[in-house]
Amino acid sequence: MQIEVVKSKVHRVKVTGADLNYIGSITIDEDLMDAANIIRGEKVQIVNNNNGERLETYAIPGPRGSGELTLNGAAARKVAVGDVLILITYALMDIEEAKSFNPALVFPNEETNLLN
Repeated sequence: MQIEVVKSKVHRVKVTGADLNYIGSITIDEDLMDAANIIRGEKVQIVNNNNGERLETYAIPGPRGSGELTLNGAAARKVAVGDVLILITYALMDIEEAKSFNPALVFPNEETNLLN
């Protein structure tokens, strides 16, 4: 049997942009993606601490060291620039593997979204 567990989490990042006219996704500074082991096209759950919204989309890399975190397409209606988000990804694994698995937990600078 397999279960779904947290694979990675980026805790408390600020929205830097919301682009309604883009074709879907969330643009994430590639440094944050690497630190959290998130790959291009991976499904990401987004939790908005400011308004309680939860949604899912897929990740696309943004410029390294930019701190960019932009919600694109319809997801842009669920955030405002400056909102604080938590990004979560999940993985399927066997129960025994899950017992010893350690997710990637990333706590960037809350003002800049950059890694300390």
